[in-house]
Order: sequence, then structure tokens, then C-alpha cells
Amino acid sequence: MGRGAQAAAELAAAGVTVRPVQMDITDEVSVRKAAQFVEDEYGRLDILVNNAGVLNRKPAIEVSADDMRLEFGTNVFGLVRVIHAMLPLLRESSAARIVNISSDSAIFAKATEQGSMFARSHESFSYSATKTAVNMLTVKYANAFLDDPELAHVKINAVTPGYVATDLNGFQGHRSADEGARAPVYWATVGDDGETGGFFDENGRVPW
Repeated sequence: MGRGAQAAAELAAAGVTVRPVQMDITDEVSVRKAAQFVEDEYGRLDILVNNAGVLNRKPAIEVSADDMRLEFGTNVFGLVRVIHAMLPLLRESSAARIVNISSDSAIFAKATEQGSMFARSHESFSYSATKTAVNMLTVKYANAFLDDPELAHVKINAVTPGYVATDLNGFQGHRSADEGARAPVYWATVGDDGETGGFFDENGRVPW
């Protein structure tokens, strides 16, 4: 909670009212408690950004099925757990938005471009697979929402922030957090005429 409190303090200093809530997306009880907090305090949820993710660096040829559990448990199952818990609150919003943070490493064209960073980043074996799964889940959710009158107003998109310098990559990324936030913020606030079920970066739609 320390980093969350620090971020909240910085936002408060800038004049933004925030309420930090600690949530472990791999734990069903923790996620349900967070959802209950939002319901009790606000009665609805307007924007959900699924940004939590882990990367277990290990050469692809050494990765076992058990090695992949942590990343899939957080990046995929955790995302589904949070969306499932928050859907009743998103249903209560008149313009609900879900942004699933994806990755350039999920782009097949880049992964198959021999000699490129993405083709040679074998240590992202599991991570890339989880983000590809996130993209498919985004499409499936979007289609399901459109077919449900009570959820048709919910827009959901996958967004890649690019290679941002974070603790996930040892701060090796060449983009700042502010630069990486541009696309997620845009799709979190997109209007009612905006797209849903797509994969985007700050320049627009990204090829799958």
C-alpha cells in the first residue's frame, strides 16, 4: 500500500481527490472486497484499467508449464477475475469503459520479423502468450457486451503503451510513463461513438 499511498499523495498535492484501494488480483477475496468498496462508496464504476502484470524472465526452451502459472495467473486469470467482479458496477455506469493493457510483444507481425527485438526476446515466452490471450479476451468480451442490452454501453479495448521504462523491464524502456499513458487514457475516456473490441496504440489500431 506504500506506493499507492505515495501516488495518492502526489495526486492530492495536484488537486485531485483519490482513494487508494489495495487489491491482489490473484486472490478472489481481495478482488471482491475491492468491488464491495467501490459499490459502497460510489455505487458504480465508470472506468476499469487492467494494468497489473508480471514478467518471468526465463529462456523459452527452459520454460515449463509450471513456470507459466504465475504470468497466466496474473495477466490472464487475474484480468478475468477483476472484470467479472466489476461488471455489476460497470453496468450501473452510463458510459463504462474497460482498458486492458496489452503489449507490442503480442503482435504476430513483430514476433515473426526475424532479427527484430521481439523475435529474439525469447525470455518473454510466457508474457507474450498472456498478452495475446488478453487481446482475444478483449474481442470476446466486446462481442458479448454488444449482445447484452444491459452491457451494450460498455466499451472494452486492448491498448499497448509501447516500450515504457518500468520495473517490469528493469527500466530499459525508451518511453516515459507519461508517454505510455496517452493511449490508455484516450481509450478510457473515448466517447459513445468510439470503437470497441480493438487493439490500439497512441497512433490508432494495431494489426493483430
